[in-house]
Amino acid sequence: MRSRLNLLIAAFSTTVIAFAATTGSALAQKKYDTGAADTEIRIGNIMPYSGPASAYGVIGKTEAAYFNKINAEGGINGRKINFISYDDGYSPPKAVEQARKLVESDEVLLVFNPLGTPSNSAIQKYLNARKVPQLFVATGATKWNDPKDFPWTMGWQPGYQSEARIYAKYLMREKPDAKISVLYQNDDFGKDYLKGLKDGLGAKASMIVAEESYETSEPTIDNHIVKLRASGADVFISITTPKFAAQAIKKMAEIEWKPLHIVSNVSASVGGVIKPAGFENSQGILSAAYAKDGADPQWDNDPGMKKFLAFLAKYDADANKLDGSVVYGYGAAQTMVKVLELCGDNLTRENVMKQAASLKDFAPDTLLPGIKINTTPTDFAPINQLQMMRFKGEKWELFGDIISGELSN
Repeated sequence: MRSRLNLLIAAFSTTVIAFAATTGSALAQKKYDTGAADTEIRIGNIMPYSGPASAYGVIGKTEAAYFNKINAEGGINGRKINFISYDDGYSPPKAVEQARKLVESDEVLLVFNPLGTPSNSAIQKYLNARKVPQLFVATGATKWNDPKDFPWTMGWQPGYQSEARIYAKYLMREKPDAKISVLYQNDDFGKDYLKGLKDGLGAKASMIVAEESYETSEPTIDNHIVKLRASGADVFISITTPKFAAQAIKKMAEIEWKPLHIVSNVSASVGGVIKPAGFENSQGILSAAYAKDGADPQWDNDPGMKKFLAFLAKYDADANKLDGSVVYGYGAAQTMVKVLELCGDNLTRENVMKQAASLKDFAPDTLLPGIKINTTPTDFAPINQLQMMRFKGEKWELFGDIISGELSN
């Protein structure tokens, strides 16, 4: 009898231990930091909905619509995204104020896709000190790829220096005797891009015969365009945000200055820059792309773009498919969702960064064929490839091969 009782006690104990182990394991699978719970993931965002870069505000609106789509489909692993987006007017002090509000008042899990090199420069140290992910930053400054010194900051789009080196390589090959003039924004965005151009030209940096910088507070850049024309340059490189890129195109047409014109990718939007500046004024302009163009009918039967257009029809009907910023917002939001899916039930800030730094050949619907997102713990530059393009008619035409932004070949 005693032996049987001991066996029952032993069996009961084993069951209790097994149950406890199973329960403990289940509990251990769910890990949360501030901003995450069983039903919600709070994501912060900072956008210039007003001010000199307000054309980019559509990115935040597209991202909000995409997260609404995800929520309508059941969320991420059963959790709904609470997307909290604030306006900083493209002002660094305002960006700091909004970042503090998101972290300390709204208690977000992370800050996703905050836009602008000056604004992100202003909040980078704060977010890293608080160990809050500053994830998929909406600027191509080289500084976002510095996992050693800033392990909580990661970019998304190709780096400005990498893109500028592509243009330098193109000019040295196609127009080796060029006289280059440059208009650049007088901040980290413009200076980073200009450095890449000069590094790419190397010993031939003397091809640059004129440089003009402008402040975002200037109402117009017309006088800078007139001065650059007077330099005798036959190449004009516009390192500008959309408002000023469109102004430059218009002014050049007005004074009948027709150099080889290159615009940075951030201002290559057909809907946001080219159309407002006038299709007739934009013929032959060069740029480089990593995403599909909503204005280009060659993508009408592309599976990824079909999903994009279906999304717009259902969740963002007022959006302009011709606006590159809409395409951008969709791709960035899709990448954010991928990372959160990979996090599973471990929604800690540390795991968010771990998964973001472990992406392998991820291809959002809107990236050009052959361009994929790859990251590692030592490489925080998700997209490193672009393709040259020329504006013709009412759309961009791609040409040449997909090129690595590092131009190591």
